[in-house]
Amino acid sequence: MSLPSGVARLDPALVWRFLKQTLVWTLALATVLFVSAGTVDWPQAWAFLALSGVLGVASGLIIARDNPSLLRERMRGPIQKEQKPWDKVLLVAIIVVCTALPIAAGIDAKRIGFSQMPVWLEALGALGVAFGLYMFHVVMATNAYASTVVRIQGERGHKVISTGPYAYVRHPMYSGVAFYFFGIAFLLGSWWAVGIAAVIVLIFAVRAVWEEETLKEELEGYSDYTERVRFRLVPWIW
Repeated sequence: MSLPSGVARLDPALVWRFLKQTLVWTLALATVLFVSAGTVDWPQAWAFLALSGVLGVASGLIIARDNPSLLRERMRGPIQKEQKPWDKVLLVAIIVVCTALPIAAGIDAKRIGFSQMPVWLEALGALGVAFGLYMFHVVMATNAYASTVVRIQGERGHKVISTGPYAYVRHPMYSGVAFYFFGIAFLLGSWWAVGIAAVIVLIFAVRAVWEEETLKEELEGYSDYTERVRFRLVPWIW
């Protein structure tokens, strides 16, 4: 993932808002990690923050240049008026569990030192985080309607996307979720966090099924798309 060229085409207000939001998120995550751990002497946590920060900012700047309306859509709050009621419940659950993961990792891996994870597995976790972020970027570069909430974006001309990763699975963003959150758990060296990552992936799997019911009912052509692309998250498995 390379930094974007043609920076002059970026909307300065949008970029500044994105950078501020990213900084706030990073500081909040760092606070949760290091308070839970009881120390800042945690190289794995620093590696995770750096990896997420650098790749996340690079991806955001590219999307800001190529599709600013998508970045604006994704920067909206996780609870929206047009959103399906069941999705509000699931997103609250996702936020709670995602917050629990770094807390559990800090307590487990550093404060009490319960989990003992080999270095090679932590390195594999770093690759999982990077690959998950790369998948998120590819999805956003392919799908201009990749909102954070389940709703039909009629005001943006919402239509079915079947190219790129969508030619192989119907929810490639959720496939990336598995790499990202399991990667975090392994990188931070916590088996407790691995268990929480499994819960997060399960919730997203449920969301994929319910989301498809909405798309079949309200998005023209989606039912035909599900006939052509048979798998939701993992090719040839599910």
